[in-house]
Amino acid sequence: MRVLVTGASGFLGSHVAEQLAQKGYGVVALVRRSSSTKFLATLRGVELVYGAVEDAESVRRAVLDAGVTAIVHSAGLVKARDEAEFFRINVGGTRNLLDAAKAAPALERFVFVSSLAAVGPSLDGRPVAADARPSPVTRYGRSKLEAERLVLAEKDALPVVVLRPPMIYGPRDQESFAFFQSVARRFLPMLGDGRNTLSVIYATDAAAACVRALESDAPSGRAYFIDDGRVYVWRDMLADVEAALGARAFVRVGVPFPLVRGAALASEGLSRLTGKPVMLTRDKLNELAAAHWVCDSSEARKELGWAPEVSWPEGTRRAVAWYREHGWL
Repeated sequence: MRVLVTGASGFLGSHVAEQLAQKGYGVVALVRRSSSTKFLATLRGVELVYGAVEDAESVRRAVLDAGVTAIVHSAGLVKARDEAEFFRINVGGTRNLLDAAKAAPALERFVFVSSLAAVGPSLDGRPVAADARPSPVTRYGRSKLEAERLVLAEKDALPVVVLRPPMIYGPRDQESFAFFQSVARRFLPMLGDGRNTLSVIYATDAAAACVRALESDAPSGRAYFIDDGRVYVWRDMLADVEAALGARAFVRVGVPFPLVRGAALASEGLSRLTGKPVMLTRDKLNELAAAHWVCDSSEARKELGWAPEVSWPEGTRRAVAWYREHGWL
């Protein structure tokens, strides 16, 4: 199998490329010329194709000229300047890949990495089931849902599988690193009383699910949640980060929501001045305000023959060790 991995120079995609290379698969990595490929250069059997998912011609070259037989589409924006930018990359890029995949002579599998955000939070605290009615609360979530719909609409033309992870964390991730960095600086942030609940998944487990989705004979058109199988309380999760760091935060505060809204307004102002997207926006507050981001991955375990190996307490220890080894902490 020769696999095209989009987003291979990013967080999840780099782990997918690594695991595929370790298993002896040929990997074609679609990367921007501005992206760092230092890590990919350490992997055997990885071919770089320069381009971007929103560039239909480069996508076509990556799929057809490179002779790929499978695709893991993990590229996408998690922050953008506006909704149009989310849709241009997350939806338009997915459409370009699907068009190219349909022109490929013998594609064995198309795996699309979506998000729990495409379905939305749990309203009652029970893990969201794979067949739950989608109700995304952010621009990002709506863009991922629309991309999902494009993928699933091709289930009779292409062998497609959708994976919906919650928060992914671990080595090489800069977004979740912010939590570790904050605690390392002895500041423990919480919205409200910190009793909100989350599902999470460690990076290597998420990548392993992508590989199993490629290798399995799961029916085309299936969508699966993937997580580590547990539901965590946020304040307990932060305590696990403290334990992993060996440092207890001096400042332990529940941040009032109006204060967070003010910070989001300031963040948006900075984005307008610099022209760069930021993570904290008023739209993002719709996600932060939800009490329960939890999902049920039982169907993925059963139908893909996949099982996560790393729980949050263990994952935080591994992440901290990696951050320290690479000079991030």
